[in-house]
Amino acid sequence: MLTEKDRSLLKLIAEDCRLTPEELSIQTGLSPDYIKQRIRDWENEKVIVGYQPMINWDRTGDEKVSALIEVKVLPQRGYGFDKIAKRLQKYPEVKALFLMSGGYDLSVLIEGKTMQDVALFVAEKLASLEHVQSTATHFVLRRYKQDGIELMGDEETIQRLVVSP
Repeated sequence: MLTEKDRSLLKLIAEDCRLTPEELSIQTGLSPDYIKQRIRDWENEKVIVGYQPMINWDRTGDEKVSALIEVKVLPQRGYGFDKIAKRLQKYPEVKALFLMSGGYDLSVLIEGKTMQDVALFVAEKLASLEHVQSTATHFVLRRYKQDGIELMGDEETIQRLVVSP
C-alpha cells in the first residue's frame, strides 16, 4: 500500500525520471536515501518497469506511421485473451496492447515506416493468427497529446480556411 508521500514521489518520477534523489527530496521532504531505496524496491517489484523519454517524432523529420488496430479474438479455453496477447506483445511493431470492453477485444497500437508496412503487419502477422476473427485499422493522423503531455506548442496555430457563403 502506498503512502501519500510515496504516491507523490511516484508522480514526480513519472513526470520527469531525470530528477535526482536530491531534487526529489526537496520536492517531497523525503530523504535521498529513502528515495533511492524506494526506487530500487519499486524496480524489483515491477512498479517501475522502465525509464523512457517521449519523442515527438513529428518534429524530427523521421517519418513514422502509427495505427490503432481493433482486434476481435475468439478467447481460448483456460487462457482467455492472454495467450494471444503474449504472442502479440513480442512483435517490435507493437507499441501498446490493451484488453478492451465493448465492440472489440484487443486494441493494438503499432508503428511502421510506411502505411504499407502497417498494412503488411496487419495482413501477414496479425489477421493470419489463429483465433483472430477480425481487425479494423485506424491510422493516426496527428498527435495532440500523449501520456498527459501536450505535443502541440503555443507557437503553432492551426490555419483554417475561411468559409463564406
